[in-house]
Amino acid sequence: MHTLIVTAHPEPGALTHAIARRIGEAITASDAANSVTHADLMAEGFDPRFNMQDQALFRGTGATPADVAAEQARLQAADTLVLVYPLYWWSFPALLKGWIDRVFTQGWAYQDGADGKVQKKLQRLGVHLVGIGGAGADMIERRGYGAAMKTQIDMGIFDYCGARVLSSDLLLDADSGAAEAHLQTALAIGRKIGAPMR
Repeated sequence: MHTLIVTAHPEPGALTHAIARRIGEAITASDAANSVTHADLMAEGFDPRFNMQDQALFRGTGATPADVAAEQARLQAADTLVLVYPLYWWSFPALLKGWIDRVFTQGWAYQDGADGKVQKKLQRLGVHLVGIGGAGADMIERRGYGAAMKTQIDMGIFDYCGARVLSSDLLLDADSGAAEAHLQTALAIGRKIGAPMR
């Protein structure tokens, strides 16, 4: 199994990156046949801005931009996608959302049919979501943010393309002493992802 772990955080020493590394280490330690590639969108300089080339591709009048094609190739080589990200306004950071906007294109991730039906093209891809937030679970539940994120991300993005969200974890209270516990949880997440198929 090959896993692509994608992070979007501006600080290399952030908890987000530490959690992503722990998940990757646990995946490869679970089975010698597992491999992991890390994509640090900030360090790699990915441009999240949907531009004229992206618009032309969407309309079917232009070719796939080279940076988008490279990301699609990286995803094509993966069986599993793991997104590890800080919660910004109860969603992805703009960098990660822009990666989704530009990479999960019509014709590659999905295809709108003339009959109004959507052809889901990423049915082979398993997805694991790991959001890291400073707020507590009580706020998430009280305000309905958890359900809103599942609707927006799990259903609105991945189910639309046919990708299966196999787990969705929120690691909360990260700003108030839960960091070490989250690193242990990251190992458990990685072991679960990397467990040999029976």
